[in-house]
Amino acid sequence: MDSQRSAEWCDRMVRSWHLAVLRFAVTRDNADRLGVLAIANELDGLGGQHEESPHFGFFRKMSSKLCAAILQQDETAEVVLREYLTQIDDVRLKRALAAALGLGREAREKGRSNTSAALWRGLPTRGNVQH
Repeated sequence: MDSQRSAEWCDRMVRSWHLAVLRFAVTRDNADRLGVLAIANELDGLGGQHEESPHFGFFRKMSSKLCAAILQQDETAEVVLREYLTQIDDVRLKRALAAALGLGREAREKGRSNTSAALWRGLPTRGNVQH
């Protein structure tokens, strides 16, 4: 039962980390960036419990990379952020992060413009319609 509680705690911590990233994406505030890094540090500390990986640093490295990408807002940063989004299983969290990062908006706008153009294709113009 202890391992089950530990797994649940880890899941909650990872979710907290994702939510901290979301908060930083919204605020771009240094205090929120430090919050992301603090949670990452705690998560990486869990990896140190195993002898084969005493220098676990995935969450710290990923957090630094994500925070930099959030602030950069260029093509390279977008690749990093989209890759991060693909790793999130929770659909609501993924949507919230995509919206906060401005990544979902372009795809929807492109889809709408193509759809609306195709919607009227083949129909007569108003000038040709008889009453």
